[in-house]
Amino acid sequence: MLTGKQKRFLRAKAHHLNPIFQVGKVGVNENMIKQIKDALEARELLKVSVLQNCEDDRDTVAQQLSGGARAELVQVIGSTIVLYKESRENKQIELPR
Repeated sequence: MLTGKQKRFLRAKAHHLNPIFQVGKVGVNENMIKQIKDALEARELLKVSVLQNCEDDRDTVAQQLSGGARAELVQVIGSTIVLYKESRENKQIELPR
C-alpha cells in the first residue's frame, strides 16, 4: 500500500509519460492484463488511456487493471490511469519513505 507522499512522488514521475496502452470498446481482457504485467516489470510506472467508446467507466477499468496486474493504482485523472508495481529484477524507482 502506497502512502500519500509516495503517490505524490509517483504522480510527479508519471506526469511526463505518454499512455502506452488503450482500453477501447472490448474493455479489459486477460491478454491486456498480461501485457500490462510485462510492461510494469520493465518500467514500474505506466499510463493507460481509456477511450470514449469503452463501455465500462474509468474507475471500473482502473480497479480491473490494478487487481489483475497486482499493481498499485496511483491516480485516475480524466481518462488516464496511472499504475505502479515494483519490479523484481529491473528496479529503477526509489520511493520516499
